Amino acid sequence: MPDQTFSLWVDGRATRTDKTFEVINPATEEVIADVPEVDADTVQRCLNSANDAFPAWSKTPLSKRKAIIDRYAERLEAHRDEIVDLLIAETGKPIDNAEYDFGMLTTCLRFFCEEAARIDQPVIPDPDGNFLNYVLRQPLGVVVGYLAWNFPLLNLGYKIGPILASGCTGIIKPSQLTPLASLRCAELLGEAGVPAGVVNVIAGTDYDVTGPLLESDIPSMFTMIGSTRAGVGAMKSACTNVKHFSVELGGNAPVLVYDDADIEAAANSIVDLKFANSGQVCVSPNRCFVHESVYEEFITKAAERVRGIVLAAGRGEGRQMGPLLTGKSRDRMSQLIQSAINNGASVVCGGKVPEDRTKGYFFEPTILRDANKDMQLSCDEIFGPILPVISFGDDDDEIALANDTEYGLAAYVYTTNLNRGLRAGAEIQAGSVCVNEVHYAVHLPHGGLKQSGVGKDCSRYSLQEYLTLKRVSVRVPS
Repeated sequence: MPDQTFSLWVDGRATRTDKTFEVINPATEEVIADVPEVDADTVQRCLNSANDAFPAWSKTPLSKRKAIIDRYAERLEAHRDEIVDLLIAETGKPIDNAEYDFGMLTTCLRFFCEEAARIDQPVIPDPDGNFLNYVLRQPLGVVVGYLAWNFPLLNLGYKIGPILASGCTGIIKPSQLTPLASLRCAELLGEAGVPAGVVNVIAGTDYDVTGPLLESDIPSMFTMIGSTRAGVGAMKSACTNVKHFSVELGGNAPVLVYDDADIEAAANSIVDLKFANSGQVCVSPNRCFVHESVYEEFITKAAERVRGIVLAAGRGEGRQMGPLLTGKSRDRMSQLIQSAINNGASVVCGGKVPEDRTKGYFFEPTILRDANKDMQLSCDEIFGPILPVISFGDDDDEIALANDTEYGLAAYVYTTNLNRGLRAGAEIQAGSVCVNEVHYAVHLPHGGLKQSGVGKDCSRYSLQEYLTLKRVSVRVPS
């Protein structure tokens, strides 16, 4: 990766500070960049500039906002290879995953513009005919967004898309572990003609410095993607006044594989999702419940599918899986596996750091058999390349097993019985339930129940969270 200077994007200008922090390539363990550490004065400038920019941007007609947003998407695409290379360097992603991550940013920008033109503002009939009552949707205000590190640009798209399309203004803080591609995308805002202050993008490692973003009375909304622990802490800090919240937090996704399922298709589908992005996906299968009558067949088919995975980062052929993002995460995988073995599980495949890798935070894709619901990796979000497989029988309440967690982000069901599929969809406590195939798309609402968060990303339901719902009643002259 060539030498490159990175800046924060504040009030329409590239901004440097006196202090920097390092970003590490997880595939090589090399320091690849020094990034400006946001300071207290810059945080306040972000708040003031977003607040000052809001009146004009919120009143800009959607047709004009759309033209600017379309130009921004075009500028991003003109720099696609450069940005994808940055993503690969800071995350260790294989090329197909990095291209998907980048593509979701431009997809979100265009989708939310289109959706903004379809916002429903209905007339509410008056029973006595004395009033014209209607709903008015208007931009909410300044939005502060904290992003997760696993899909830096997808997460950016989930937030910047509705901010720009709704007429809000924003302050975005990507993860300190993966800020590079997001900061480069921020620089292109100016080239596209996005007015100063409409979107500010900063980076930093000191939460005491960035605390005012949450505590200030200026923001109308706080949104984030991250862990439940971090989300609860951030919301507590933000409760200095009334704010709107939209947070996608932790997950512990169950999978139910019934005895009548297409086992090979189920195994392939589950393995492909589990080891995508090295298991560092919020909707990744975390507890795989398989009916005892097809348990052995499933284990065999899943192991066969895993054997086709190649450990690699960047551009290459085949079904690649990159490294974990940090050495701490890799060490945690070893600890989770040893704990499971100590409690009766056994390794089907993988289970260790690859012997031929002296650099990089790589870990073998792992399947564990004879796992149970009480193991640490069944109770906590794994966020890594480990698939624990748990047997269930006819006497078990499989829906109760699936729901036996404080989380409720995603769930997966494999069955050829329509009644079973519909029952699981209705009774599993998760924000999304996919039956027989994994399916996510920008037009579908994405978010959690229980301790997995509030609010939605993607879809018109997300855009609505960035808008007021105001009722206007006009007395009709008699």
